[in-house]
Amino acid sequence: MALNVGDKAPNFKLYNSDKAEVALKDFKGQNVVLLFFPLAFTGVCTTELCTMRDNIADYKGLDAQIVAVSVDSLFTLDKFKAEQKLNFPLLSDFNKKVSKKYDTIYKDFVLGMKGVSKRSAFVIDKKGIIQYAEVLESAGDLPNFDAVKAALANLN
Repeated sequence: MALNVGDKAPNFKLYNSDKAEVALKDFKGQNVVLLFFPLAFTGVCTTELCTMRDNIADYKGLDAQIVAVSVDSLFTLDKFKAEQKLNFPLLSDFNKKVSKKYDTIYKDFVLGMKGVSKRSAFVIDKKGIIQYAEVLESAGDLPNFDAVKAALANLN
């Protein structure tokens, strides 16, 4: 079931690339940009996350914490984060539970892979309510960063 603006964001608990547990509720009192991305070390995913890295000041200025989730292992995400110098948490949804909760998972992906996160962007306000939701069917597309920033600007 797709999540929509106005829905309560499903809570979750995942491990980050530093092997620490992170829950959505840990960010209560902050706006959150929750990104799901298919796979580390792929072209479009690298572009997406490096764009967020390079514009982190804009998001901090909008009182937002960026959190990115993929089905990669936390070990893969740790290497990806270090190589790309990413300045926000990467969370491993290796068991695909959170991607399913957010209805952002491909049944079938490329090269016979199954259960890969769809590229998605959610803006969750300080009270845990979804204020923006974009789930992309094409892994080659990037989220609408301007719409994400506009949703955040409307919260401040």
